[in-house]
Amino acid sequence: MKKGTQYVGEVTRVDFPNKGLIQVNGDKVIVKNTLPGQKISFIVDKIRKGKIEGKLVEVLSKSPLETEKPRCIHFGPCGGCTYQAIPYDKQLKIKEEQVKRLLDEVCFEYRVEGIKGSPNQWGYRNKMEFSFGDEQKDGPLTLGLHKKGSFYDILTTDHCQIVDIDYNKILSNVLEYFSGIGVSYYKKQTHKGYLRHLVIRKAAKTGEILVNLVTSSQWEYEKSEAAIMEEFKNRLLELDLNGSIVGILHTYNDRKADIVQSDRTDILYGQEYFYEELLGLKFKISAFSFFQTNSLGAEILYSTVREYIGDTKDKVIFDLYCGTGTITQILAPVAKMVIGVEIVEEAVMAARENAALNGLDNCEFIAGDVLKVLDDISEKPDLIVLDPPRDGIHPKALKKIIDFGVDRIVYVSCKPTSLARDLVVLQERGYKLEKVCCVDMFPNTPHVECVTWIQKKK
Repeated sequence: MKKGTQYVGEVTRVDFPNKGLIQVNGDKVIVKNTLPGQKISFIVDKIRKGKIEGKLVEVLSKSPLETEKPRCIHFGPCGGCTYQAIPYDKQLKIKEEQVKRLLDEVCFEYRVEGIKGSPNQWGYRNKMEFSFGDEQKDGPLTLGLHKKGSFYDILTTDHCQIVDIDYNKILSNVLEYFSGIGVSYYKKQTHKGYLRHLVIRKAAKTGEILVNLVTSSQWEYEKSEAAIMEEFKNRLLELDLNGSIVGILHTYNDRKADIVQSDRTDILYGQEYFYEELLGLKFKISAFSFFQTNSLGAEILYSTVREYIGDTKDKVIFDLYCGTGTITQILAPVAKMVIGVEIVEEAVMAARENAALNGLDNCEFIAGDVLKVLDDISEKPDLIVLDPPRDGIHPKALKKIIDFGVDRIVYVSCKPTSLARDLVVLQERGYKLEKVCCVDMFPNTPHVECVTWIQKKK
């Protein structure tokens, strides 16, 4: 195969998360954002160490799995919910098979306990990060999600179906306002401009909404920035929403990376947090705290974790990469002590507040990198829960975790490829994967969570 050449082929299968496999003239090619059974045209854009990757040009014929009418008007151009034309039961089967295929490569004699679906297939997300931009170069201002396969082009996704209607009302209102006054967006190539992101968070149980406008500090307009933000705030508060806005924030971010982060955050209205409820507990969630993006799905996920943990009476549990301490607090009522470790200091502060809010006095939360913190904890765990970020666990941290020698580890993973990599090390050091259960937290997308029970060999 030659780089830059266009080919046609049929996707034989899709590996996690969205890697379509195609055989052409005896060569295996990976083309992302495809579905099993699709006939596609693609251009070869990478050939490295025997691996060939192609870029999707056109879907020539649909997958036999695509039997549903897409619910979202943005389906196709949007890079989001690629599975929505597939019936939900078949989506679940695809995800379960992908996880099993990954784990079969590194594990033996373990049990797959199926996949648990999300209570809601639509309108399930409690957080969305929308980007400002344009759909075509020098086109009108847009606000929404990236166009499929594009780093720069942004679609206005004001009818998104994986969030409820309040998100779309807020997005439309914000876009209309800034388009009307002619404020520019921040251009990633030149690092010039003002508007960067709009982050909306809404609790499924309480209905509380937090809105965060993220901009650069490059204000170059005649009217004062303070006056513009006052009007922005007032327009939002006038909206007829099902939920209630409890906080409106303005975050400044002058760093070049295209991610939401804060150099400074001002409160334009209300407070910088909202409350959500899970499994009878209340959680205070701040603007930058990690919290599972599917609240009702999280109840299923954490119930599975609690089941896999087993007997916790008189036991000390480490909850590593604990975020705002959700798992920590769910386990605390039935354990001697639970210690949560999280690198994001703001999340740790929220976790401490949440524990006090829920009347739990046997939780301890430590802010810091797991790799370093483990050297300083005097207590020894009986059980360990791991819920690391997408890239899994740092190899040196994993070695320290294994050195505790606990009988049981429960590993929660949002990226099964990282889980499979870490399982190789755990098995080499005397552990065995006993069972895994998939939990679908992200309907209509290729992503899935896994809960695994890992046992020390006798």
